Amino acid sequence: MNLNLYHDQGKWIMVDMGITFDDTPGIEVVMPDITFLEEIKDDLLGLVLTHAHEDHYGAIQYLWTKIKCPIFATPFTAEMLKYKTKEAGINPPVHVIPLGGGIDIGPFSIDFINLTHSIPEPNALAIKTTKGTILHTGDWKIDPNPLVGDSTDEDKLKRLGKEGVLALVCDSTNVFEEGRSGSEAVIRENLIELAGKYPGKRVVMACFASNVARVATGYEAAHQNGRFPVLVRRSLEKVDAAARASGYFQGMLPFLKAYDAKALDRGKTLLICTGSQGEQRAALKRIASQEDRHIKLETGDVVIFSSRQIPGNEKQIDELQNMLVEQGVELITHIEADVHVSGHPCRDELIDMYGWTKPQILIPVHGEEKHLVEQSKLGKLCQIPHTIVTHNGQVVELTSGKPEIVGEVHHGRLAVDGNVLIPFQGETMHIRHRMMANGQIIATLVVSEKGQLLAEPEILFFGVGEFHEELELQEDCIESLQAILADMTLDELQDDVLLEEKTRTLIRRIVNAARGKKPPTHVQVIRV
Repeated sequence: MNLNLYHDQGKWIMVDMGITFDDTPGIEVVMPDITFLEEIKDDLLGLVLTHAHEDHYGAIQYLWTKIKCPIFATPFTAEMLKYKTKEAGINPPVHVIPLGGGIDIGPFSIDFINLTHSIPEPNALAIKTTKGTILHTGDWKIDPNPLVGDSTDEDKLKRLGKEGVLALVCDSTNVFEEGRSGSEAVIRENLIELAGKYPGKRVVMACFASNVARVATGYEAAHQNGRFPVLVRRSLEKVDAAARASGYFQGMLPFLKAYDAKALDRGKTLLICTGSQGEQRAALKRIASQEDRHIKLETGDVVIFSSRQIPGNEKQIDELQNMLVEQGVELITHIEADVHVSGHPCRDELIDMYGWTKPQILIPVHGEEKHLVEQSKLGKLCQIPHTIVTHNGQVVELTSGKPEIVGEVHHGRLAVDGNVLIPFQGETMHIRHRMMANGQIIATLVVSEKGQLLAEPEILFFGVGEFHEELELQEDCIESLQAILADMTLDELQDDVLLEEKTRTLIRRIVNAARGKKPPTHVQVIRV
């Protein structure tokens, strides 16, 4: 997830405000903790969006009300944002910037530069400050034939390099990949050919909903093979609507919807689905689980995974693919065929960007630690005078001299828990993780004022072991507890805090000896 701040002359601008996803039970969405933003919101001039991917704009619906600043975006991104803000019941002021346009906000003058990525209208931002120009790339690649949207504005980047770039803040995602990321045009040819190889069979193409060029390719693959293109999932329908409203998909007939597919011949459809990463609520997982009312797969049907496997999603993707294989479905992934290209720059593209813009400073972003360090090394090899690897919360001073880390601000992560935001590293999540790993125990003692047991202790186990094991542990705990209570003095038995602690310690010791773990144990003493 991405959120960047730039400061000049006492004023701030923010670039992007994204989310990430997590598989902790009860938690799906995680976003930045913006406590520092709330402290400086009176001097925050605006939020500038590079493009409409969730990790760059997905947090707006949750966090904008805390800062209430104006938002600046190009047409497609602004159109996508409408759906999010409407669902969230908020109405932020969104200023639509034409492609290749610019804005002046306080001491900042910002030019939007067309790039290519896996979504329309990715923009680099040339942020001109009193100290020099910072080029913030956002996500990008170099695609000579992007199919949807404009190609990279190489001339503008070169002009910027001649004028002078103080710092390049640059995408690191594919820094370990040699060569170039490849073109969407090649993938279109391959998918059209694949869709024609399975007459009489249902063909499903799973891709990222935001990959508008890939959705358009699904349309072409269907039509060129006598099939009807069907969008399966509301998120794809939103992207389709935003693309058409922004002037894309011209000349394309409307897509069919999932309920239309039920009435069509199996060999006459090409289904375009979300869920290539095995997401629980996405279309493909519902189809594989046979939970979709309209779409069923049969032996011999084909599912094309037209996406890459995002690190961390391997387990859920394997689970999804195994479910499909068990039903006799044929799978085609990037291993079997050339069905996906990345939206991020490989090493040769990074070297091109360095050569065009000639920055004095390189700041790698968007990647894990190993990616940031590797891009820093690449920048040094390409003779960039200064490179600096930064971490969340760090404040970097950018001048014509050597960049320095000069401070750190409050940072962290927030999680969406139901309909509230909670600290992702807070006590609630800490307890939840402990319960997930070890289970939970609740013990209740009903005693007289003098500490005599008035009923057998009740000890409830949740997720500690199998049912019969928990029964045995329960008996052991009750017997040991009765014995230890018998040895306590009257003063001790009348001390609720001491009674609770001795009970908790005893239960945890018994369970640890039997199971090798110490579940969270809660004890309540009821005096009668």
